[in-house]
Amino acid sequence: MPQPLTFAVPKGRILEEALPLMARAGVVPDAEFHDKKSRALSFAVEGSDMRLIRVRAFDVATFVAHGAAQVGIVGSDVVEEFAYSDLYAPVDLNIGHCRLSVAEPAGEVQGALPSHLRIASKYPNLTRRHFEKLGIQAEVVKLNGAMELAPSLGLSSRIVDLVSTGRTLKDNGLVETSRILDISARLIVNRAALKTDERVAALVDAFRALVAGKEAA
Repeated sequence: MPQPLTFAVPKGRILEEALPLMARAGVVPDAEFHDKKSRALSFAVEGSDMRLIRVRAFDVATFVAHGAAQVGIVGSDVVEEFAYSDLYAPVDLNIGHCRLSVAEPAGEVQGALPSHLRIASKYPNLTRRHFEKLGIQAEVVKLNGAMELAPSLGLSSRIVDLVSTGRTLKDNGLVETSRILDISARLIVNRAALKTDERVAALVDAFRALVAGKEAA
């Protein structure tokens, strides 16, 4: 009997948008998954030997890249930040849209950029690559949250973070100055699992067909 297929999903907004699409692909988590009091991280999938794990977005990519999970859903920001060689993102799910942008204090926006910047972000790799293209050395201060506080407290002159409506930036006295990456949620798979497990290929085909049908509608 084959081992259960493990499907990793992120906590938060992407998951809420992904659940209806997952259900149409036959990936329906059990009742405990929706119990807000439950602290479980692994859940059964109705009518399937599959199991669902719910973890942080960055950890989705790590689990899948290392083969601990065979399939997952995560934002393209995570895929680009880690660029794991064992990770393949075959389907753009066309959900979870936002952008990765540079922002700075509204009253301090300057035209010319200095040769060195200190920037707060949880995306050090994407941040460095972006500024390297501009000929700027970026010193990245790694933060996992409360990014908007960094400039006002003197930790950095700018931030690189996810932006959806821009309301959070505005409320914290920041303004978006450039866009690094447009983001959407992706179905990701472990490359080795895709080659050796027909169930993985079947899920890729199912999600690809659903997205194609949604775009055609």
